Amino acid sequence: MFGLVLGAILYYLLKSIDSYQEEVLLTLAGVIGGYALASHWHLSGPLAMVMMGLMVGNRGRALAMSDQTRHYIDLFWELVDEILNAILFVLIGLEVVMIAYSGNLFIAGGLTIVIALVARFIVVGMTTKTFHRQLDLPTGAWKVLTWGGLRGGISVALVLQLPIGTERDILLALTYAVVIFSILVQGLSVGRVAKSIRKDKEITEA
Repeated sequence: MFGLVLGAILYYLLKSIDSYQEEVLLTLAGVIGGYALASHWHLSGPLAMVMMGLMVGNRGRALAMSDQTRHYIDLFWELVDEILNAILFVLIGLEVVMIAYSGNLFIAGGLTIVIALVARFIVVGMTTKTFHRQLDLPTGAWKVLTWGGLRGGISVALVLQLPIGTERDILLALTYAVVIFSILVQGLSVGRVAKSIRKDKEITEA
């Protein structure tokens, strides 16, 4: 709710001016100030920013920005995204080196990966499989949506916010296992899954 309120305020501010320099700075101020306020009020900063981003990125982008503003905002936030991702994964590497690994931790990591995939299948895959006709999706779309649920920086960033301690180290290791599996295994094979669905569709139509 807090993020939606921030998004609405930012939307009206963006709509009231037509200068891409000021609008880019407004989006930056919204993120920095909104996150600081959320943290001060003991709310989830990342979730608040997600909600604000959905508001500004959809309604604000369509109704409150000119083509020139959209172009410069896209360029600015793409650059910020690349820089922050690079910094985040450097921090991840430094954190992972400090974790004391054990056989049990590797087993727990494997189980966590399986649980994440099963949860994704239940929430997204089964829903898509059941309502694919109503949603006008291909028959095998549930496979891509289940296997293509990639995880990355946000998951790790949320864990890094936890208080320092043994529990945090364990959660960080498990999250890192899921992220690595997601990027290296799911990310590199999701194209093959999509191609297999396309082939099945062509065979069915033939």
